[in-house]
Amino acid sequence: MKKYLLSLFLLFSFCFLLAQKKLIVHADKIGAQVSPTMWGIFFEDINFAADGGLYAELVKNRSFEFPMPLMGWKEIKKGGNGKLLIINLENEKPQNPRYANIKVDAANNYGISNEGFRGIGIKSEAYNFSVLARKTEGDVQMTVELISSSGKKLATGSINNLTPDWNEYKLSLLSSDTSLKGSLQILFSGKGIVDIDVVSLFPQNTWKNRSKGLRADLVQLLADMKPGFIRFPGGCIVEGRDLTNRYQWKETVGATDARKVLMNRWNVEFRHRPAPDYFQTFGLGFFEYFQLSEDIGAEPLPILNCGMACQYNSGEVVALNEIDPYIQDALDLIEFANGNTTTKWGKLRADMGHPQPFNLKSIGIGNEQWDEQYVERFAAFEKVLKAKHPEIKLAAAAGPSADGPRFDYAWKEFRKLNVDLIDEHYYQEPDWFLKNAHRYDNYDRTGPKVFAGEYAAQSRGIANSENRNNWQCALAEAAFMTGLERNADVVTMSSYAPLFAHVDAWQWTPDLIWFDNLRSYGTPNYYVQKLFATNKGTHVVPVMENGVVLAGKDSLYASAVMDKNKKEMIIKIVNSSSSPTSFVLDIKGMKAANKEATMQVLSSSDKLAVNSLDNPQSLAPVEKKIVINKSISLQPLSFNVIKIQ
Repeated sequence: MKKYLLSLFLLFSFCFLLAQKKLIVHADKIGAQVSPTMWGIFFEDINFAADGGLYAELVKNRSFEFPMPLMGWKEIKKGGNGKLLIINLENEKPQNPRYANIKVDAANNYGISNEGFRGIGIKSEAYNFSVLARKTEGDVQMTVELISSSGKKLATGSINNLTPDWNEYKLSLLSSDTSLKGSLQILFSGKGIVDIDVVSLFPQNTWKNRSKGLRADLVQLLADMKPGFIRFPGGCIVEGRDLTNRYQWKETVGATDARKVLMNRWNVEFRHRPAPDYFQTFGLGFFEYFQLSEDIGAEPLPILNCGMACQYNSGEVVALNEIDPYIQDALDLIEFANGNTTTKWGKLRADMGHPQPFNLKSIGIGNEQWDEQYVERFAAFEKVLKAKHPEIKLAAAAGPSADGPRFDYAWKEFRKLNVDLIDEHYYQEPDWFLKNAHRYDNYDRTGPKVFAGEYAAQSRGIANSENRNNWQCALAEAAFMTGLERNADVVTMSSYAPLFAHVDAWQWTPDLIWFDNLRSYGTPNYYVQKLFATNKGTHVVPVMENGVVLAGKDSLYASAVMDKNKKEMIIKIVNSSSSPTSFVLDIKGMKAANKEATMQVLSSSDKLAVNSLDNPQSLAPVEKKIVINKSISLQPLSFNVIKIQ
């Protein structure tokens, strides 16, 4: 009887092994090199991503330059006598013409307060206050206070001895408590008249502790991803609703108080999410973008206006015989980024604190344009830029859609021009990403390279306010990304979009990283991107089952890379099924039998699972040990990264 049971057990075991999937990784067939820029990030000033977000300034409309000059401000009248005027010196100071003129006859009971960006987030730490001020009559003192949402005074400091000349006055304010939606209050005492401008408040704890710098927690989330590039400043923000409203990089460099405020196009774009107080101060400008790229080891990828406004809005274009200034902007940008400090724009870079070049290698010409008017304008740029700077790669747009007549026309024309990169965008439902894991398997290997410049799975539909960063979307993106990695000889750059969103001030969802005035978190989509980017490898190797790539068979998707520098094999596998599965891993050309390996698992049994400010890592990778050649189990609805030394 015992012999019979043993025989039966062995028979079942043998049948089980025969039924198990066998994944073969061909470490002996080293394929295409993975571009260092394969996995990057896309930044656009949407969802209060810059002012009120990454740029750590806490005062809204600090220079009174919004069209409604007191937007964000209100007078404080507690029995004191005071009068507030906004003076405009447009002819004398066109970049920053306004300042506040305040007449005072009070004892700390007249003043102004600023509401910040949906409130001012205040922690129990130090803050730097500064203001440009002068007295024109009498003697006036300022008391600066940080106030909690309940009215509690959290910090206070005073500024005395104002002079008749404009000077910058600074205070360090140490908050005694935390408030998610506090405010800044400036009270005036004495009798006289004082002028103020550029009223500013920053946390001392900025990224790299730079004065008036970037929000540290948000940059850290980016740095942790180890992205290969940063695309900036967008996005549709590049185009503008019309050409007057387009992004012009030269307006964003130099002294921050001389950068002209511009309405953010997302101010008026969506009726379901109006943002009448959304403007660009450009405290986060092109110098800061280049510096951020350098800080986190990413290549800069600036996108420039090509002489076309958004075709969904005005469709305005500059006449072809007047496009030269737009092309000159591109030439000057290359000089600003890479030029010698004896040149005009190279000297400005040095004067701003960075004498060494930023090592710019690529530029995008236009964002999401289409049809012949775009091809004509791109060709004009390319002719000049390639003649003067053949070392700079140029990216062209394939339009706003993943297929269709506009997409096909763009590829046909840009193949003729032999452009370096074609920027494809796809905002689609999760199922589209699963079905398109094969998308690049049959692309022309000799044509332009693909830049998957904007993509995100949409849970409810494009621009739908009910879209969520749920696990179903993130898992579908992971499956699609195995197809990008498998075709690294065609796809050399990719980035999820958009990057940031303020929980109280967003216009578009889904987004990779969410934040409020104090906290931030990465979505499940963020962790998918991070797992790919931090496990990039150097060369693709085939991973197959029965000689076929895994791109949906039995709900499995897989890709593999070798990291020659770290001497690692990295295998990425998605199980999109709601059932568990298992397989045996056979690595050809590498002694991996019975070796121990690490396996990072990102999974949830709930397709609708999300992260949040209160539960920022509800869905985050978990690492465990496995043994190669033994049966490896995959959880249902999981993304898995296996790493073998």
